[in-house]
Amino acid sequence: MVSIDSHDVQDRGATPVRTSKLYLAAWRWHFYAGLYFIPFFIMLAVTGMSMAWIAHVDGRDGERTAVVAQQAVQPVSAQAAAAVSAVPGSTLVQYVAPRTADVATIFRVDLGEVATMVVVDPYTATVLDQFPRRSGWYDFFDAVHGDLMLGVTGDRMIETAASLGMVLIATGLYMWWPRGLGWRALLVPSLARGGRAMWRSAHGVIGFWLSLFLVFFLISGLSWSGVWGEKLVQAWSQFPAEKWDNVPLSGDLHASMNHGPKEVPWALELTPMPASGSDAGSPGLAAGTAVSLESMDRLAREIGFAGRYQMNLPSGDTGVFTFSRDSMNTDSTDPMADRTVHVDRFTGKILADVRFEDYSWAGQAMAVGIALHMGTLGLPSVLATTLVCLSVLFLCLSSVVMWWKRRPAGSLRLAAPPMPRDMPLWQGAVLVALAVSLAFPMAGVTLLVVLALDQLVLSRLAAVRRVLS
Repeated sequence: MVSIDSHDVQDRGATPVRTSKLYLAAWRWHFYAGLYFIPFFIMLAVTGMSMAWIAHVDGRDGERTAVVAQQAVQPVSAQAAAAVSAVPGSTLVQYVAPRTADVATIFRVDLGEVATMVVVDPYTATVLDQFPRRSGWYDFFDAVHGDLMLGVTGDRMIETAASLGMVLIATGLYMWWPRGLGWRALLVPSLARGGRAMWRSAHGVIGFWLSLFLVFFLISGLSWSGVWGEKLVQAWSQFPAEKWDNVPLSGDLHASMNHGPKEVPWALELTPMPASGSDAGSPGLAAGTAVSLESMDRLAREIGFAGRYQMNLPSGDTGVFTFSRDSMNTDSTDPMADRTVHVDRFTGKILADVRFEDYSWAGQAMAVGIALHMGTLGLPSVLATTLVCLSVLFLCLSSVVMWWKRRPAGSLRLAAPPMPRDMPLWQGAVLVALAVSLAFPMAGVTLLVVLALDQLVLSRLAAVRRVLS
């Protein structure tokens, strides 16, 4: 978070030699972590900020398309028929209820492997628009933000950057911590000095204030990653299917409802789906009421789904109707109102009703964390996310400016901070590195690779050392 040359260490005066050596070692790790970190975090900040504003202003799937409110709404089945007719031969998969009375209804219809979103006026059952699912600007930014559109390879690269971000924060805080300079230097930027000192002060102060928020964004983002999230965190914090006893379970997991980006609440992804075709469940539809889109929508409203919610239709003979509302999908601005209900497709009985309070503490933390991370809590949340993203961009820019001003005149060498000889307290540094490696495996792998290169390759190549020095 801050980059200072060797003269800065001497200028601190009261700083002992042993601390100066540790300072230089931290600075070196900060420098190398930043080399990898900067391009990824510029990308993450730009795409994250773009998604927050697109979702708030226009919606992800055209759900904010305006219509003229009228007295009578057409039956959901009539609206659905119009959507299916817009893509001949397609099958209805999902119904997204309007958020308010003056916006359109959204249907998802599938034709083979192609999913299409159809926008329908709920008052006239007229098709207003249709487009391939996940084909908008929001989805483009989401794909880049999630895995650089490179699949598993991109996911691992971004997870590595986020993990190294923890190293960057720890070393930055260590370097910027006041040592005889007073708390004002830590908390308030000194802009009067100009030049590199001004950039260093602004970089350090903004980095200090941002560090807590950045840790939150990194942790919540890493919870979606392939190694730290799926292998180390998600596996032990799932909602137990045993909470709905005596309900037949399907061979499918809730994660099967994800199509591309995450759509299912994090706490439910590894939980088995209930299955239709038994007498199990609690009362849902009144006796003698046929199961239809109308009756399912009416049931959803009766049990508390107001405004926008999503209804996924059954898939296969044992599939279920699923009503869901969660802030991750921008259904609401309150993550503690998240809810998922499964209904037997034959009997209309409620097989499962999962609410926020049913999640484990980790699931609840993720539900709230994701909403904060994505900025889906309304305009204040979008503005806060924007401020964090702009601060990250400033830190990246200022670090490049400081390097440019510090580099040898007329040279484009990396001019990396030198590793001090006979560094004291090296055992503590090793323990810190080990703790980071255990907590964030991709950071550990990267640290080991860099150490191996430094000791086995770079130390033996004088020409390479000159470029990196």
